[in-house]
Amino acid sequence: MGVEDLIPYQKAFELAMEIFEITKSFPKEEQFSLTDQVRRSSRSVCANMSEAYRKRKYEKHFVSKLTDCDAENGETQTWLKFSLACEYISETDYSLKLEKSREVGRLLNYMINNPGRFGCN
Repeated sequence: MGVEDLIPYQKAFELAMEIFEITKSFPKEEQFSLTDQVRRSSRSVCANMSEAYRKRKYEKHFVSKLTDCDAENGETQTWLKFSLACEYISETDYSLKLEKSREVGRLLNYMINNPGRFGCN
C-alpha cells in the first residue's frame, strides 16, 4: 500500500485539484497572492502526507509531518474564507470546499491519534 491508496490522501488531492480549477477564474492581480497561496497550501497537505508516510518507521516523525498537513489544511480554509469575502467564489463553492477540508482534517486527526494503524512501530 502506498500513500496514494490512503483515503485522506485521495480526498486531499481531490480538494487541491478542485481548488486549482476554481482559482483559474480569480483576477490576475491575485495571481501571486491569494491564488498562489490557496493552491500551495492545498497541495502541501498531500506533499506532507507523502513525507509522513515515508517516515512511518519513526512514529514521532510521522505524527509531526501529519501535524504539518493539518496546519496546511487549516491555512487552506483561511484562504477559502478570503476567497469568499473577496467574492471570487460563491457561498455554495465555499461551503462545499470547506466541508471537504474539514473531512480531510478529521481523517488526519485519526491518523495522528492512531499511528500504529499506518505502520508505525
